[in-house]
Amino acid sequence: MACSEQEQWEWTAGQEDAGERIDKFIVETMEEDISRTTVQQWIKDGHVFVNGKTVKPNYKLAAADTVVLKVPEPEELNLQPEDIPLDIVYEDSDVIVVNKPRGMVVHPAPGHYSGTLVNALLHHCKDLSGINGVLRPGIVHRIDKDTSGLIMAAKNDWAHQHLAGQLKDHTVNRKYIAVVHGELVHDSGTIDAPIGRDPHDRKLYTVTEKNGKQAVTHFVVLERMNGYSLVELKLETGRTHQIRVHMKFIGHPLVGDPAYGRSKGISMEVEGQALHAAVLGFSHPRTGKMLNFEAPLPKEMERLLQILRKQ
Repeated sequence: MACSEQEQWEWTAGQEDAGERIDKFIVETMEEDISRTTVQQWIKDGHVFVNGKTVKPNYKLAAADTVVLKVPEPEELNLQPEDIPLDIVYEDSDVIVVNKPRGMVVHPAPGHYSGTLVNALLHHCKDLSGINGVLRPGIVHRIDKDTSGLIMAAKNDWAHQHLAGQLKDHTVNRKYIAVVHGELVHDSGTIDAPIGRDPHDRKLYTVTEKNGKQAVTHFVVLERMNGYSLVELKLETGRTHQIRVHMKFIGHPLVGDPAYGRSKGISMEVEGQALHAAVLGFSHPRTGKMLNFEAPLPKEMERLLQILRKQ
């Protein structure tokens, strides 16, 4: 699978995909939250090719089919600025750093155009970079909806390119705090395991050598609590769901994780994974000064820790 800067996606169907409808395949394979109706319209409009030819939405894949999606230019959308309170940690004319609450989606997606961080930023800033298009103004990187913590956004294209370059070069300092199942044996360590699509569920990711991309996560155990651990995790790479996948891989999934966690136990005490982006550091795009920010644990994670410590 690959995605170019021109929003062109390409996949090769596997044996397990044989017989699946093309529209269903694309919906389940794309990283974005795209509706099946939208994909069907793209197919009808000639934006999807199988082995170089256009097809109908009900086309059924054969193993080794090459599927190419050329995403049409987004329509001009009148995204509405919304007066949503923001916990602003830092702001200047180039960049803004926000402590995002759990439950807030970072940017709008088809079928979900309000209540996002972007809607709030549009109300607060008025000026955001346009590199990522009308749906993601200013957004340089993302954190999951149910992950709280620090995220940076760019106010102009020049700053956006500079910050994106730091992410690509792995020079951004990103540390997370998580509560995981089990007591880790080692006080610290590194998980170096490639991450790719889960062949059994295309909306999820897994550690896999097949089409996997290098992913490196460093961990330090901060506290052990009767079958649970409080862990600091530092990202060296930034794959989708990286921390959640890596911790599951070593047998210590995040508490409350609906996709990669465990269905039993204390996980019912939190909504979504117990993961917080606690530290964010980067070189300022204009001055070159190294900036480092920290965000305290949200109340729901503090409450969870209190419960675990009393067990």
